[in-house]
Amino acid sequence: MFRRRNQAPADDAPAASTESSAKTAGKGRPTPKRKDSESRRRSPVTAPSNRKEAYKQMRERQAAERVRAREGMMRGDERYLPARDRGAARRFARDWVDSRRTISQYFLPFSLALLLVLWTVPMLFGQAGIVLYSYAITFLWPLMIILVVVSSILVSQRVRKEVAAKLPGENLKGVGFYAAMRALQIRRLRFPPPTLLPGGKPVPPKR
Repeated sequence: MFRRRNQAPADDAPAASTESSAKTAGKGRPTPKRKDSESRRRSPVTAPSNRKEAYKQMRERQAAERVRAREGMMRGDERYLPARDRGAARRFARDWVDSRRTISQYFLPFSLALLLVLWTVPMLFGQAGIVLYSYAITFLWPLMIILVVVSSILVSQRVRKEVAAKLPGENLKGVGFYAAMRALQIRRLRFPPPTLLPGGKPVPPKR
């Protein structure tokens, strides 16, 4: 009787050891805890050791933020645009102006060319140049200014009318003036950059 009772635990011991070895044989190591795995995945955060290092890190973050904001503005992302350029009405006004050629956009190039001519003609042609200079100042310059003013008024009125028709409920305050001022700018210097070519075709992406 005593021998049979002692044999049962003895027979169970190899089975238990075999079971435990089978559990560890699959991976060869115990399963790591979730907490330990997450702590390994986290990258160590290096705090600045002194004031100079902290200032350096702050400048790097600010520089990266300025680059990101600049790229966002160049894409026309409204999150980075100034308040005066935000909104569907202002975006429509930009596209309307950029998709057309207006007299206003030639005002600055014409003014620069006229000034250059007026400086050089009197020196090259003497008395005849002075006469041409007086005619240009008397007629050409006022005529160009009148054309620009008329063009700006027409652009302002047309854009306000288009926005009211296509974007009902949008705030029209300052939209006409915004469009007229954009039409005065040289196309390459407009900001945000144009997304449409004259005629309405999209601007091809830069390579």
